[in-house]
Amino acid sequence: METLIMRGKPAADAYRETIMQRVANALGKGRKVTLAIIVVGDDPASHVYKDRLMKLAESMGIYVKELLYPADTKQEDLLRDIARMNHNRYVTGVLPMMPMPKPLDSDTIGAAVTASKDVDCLNVKNVGDMYLGYGKMSPCTPRACMATLEHYGIELEGKHAVVIGRSNVVGKPVANLLLNKNATVTICHSKTKNIAEITRQADIIVAAVGKPCFVTPDMIKEGAVVVDVGINAVDGKLVGDVDPAVVGKASAYTPVPGGIGVVSNMMVMDLLTRNQ
Repeated sequence: METLIMRGKPAADAYRETIMQRVANALGKGRKVTLAIIVVGDDPASHVYKDRLMKLAESMGIYVKELLYPADTKQEDLLRDIARMNHNRYVTGVLPMMPMPKPLDSDTIGAAVTASKDVDCLNVKNVGDMYLGYGKMSPCTPRACMATLEHYGIELEGKHAVVIGRSNVVGKPVANLLLNKNATVTICHSKTKNIAEITRQADIIVAAVGKPCFVTPDMIKEGAVVVDVGINAVDGKLVGDVDPAVVGKASAYTPVPGGIGVVSNMMVMDLLTRNQ
């Protein structure tokens, strides 16, 4: 069986023209679309993600305000700066890179971003609207998973989807989005027993566990669709949560790098420009 490699660039490019038109519309009205990116600490994956976002934004005429903080930054200082950006009319969107280093509270920091400038669905109002099915707001990486599956014509209705990971930024919201497409969804996490027995029943697997090469070929059934959300820095290279050896057994698979991350970056730009 030949595996379909679901590369991110074609799925992302389907959004590019619309986004660039929005940017042009804003400039025509004298407004610069500006994204403020907040990175706390020196997590390699966060900095790689930030650098790629900046490169993409600048290629589309979007301005980026880069805010870098040491890992020992106090939460009250970070919240104060977010409040300033919320009230800065020259800042279109605010994106804190998650997760924040301990002891910072990622949920509190995400919720501090005002709803209208929240480009990754971290504000509690936007989160609530997402789970209730109002509007099109959802975190960028889960949206990227759905956009990629749609682009490659993967049928979801009636399928058994297993999500590995229950984070508020990927696992839970992607499970909700899959449910909204009439998939039957199982969420596995660190306390789940016999994960491999569950994943071998899945038609679709979304791996968002944050462990390099966690999903191995023996954990999937023949013909499963595998979506790898993981971005792990190992020996200076980026690897996913899925062992690339699943190629050949899976019917479709997203590579790392070059898969969901590429589409996720474009989803940031899509949400950033949605009101332009």
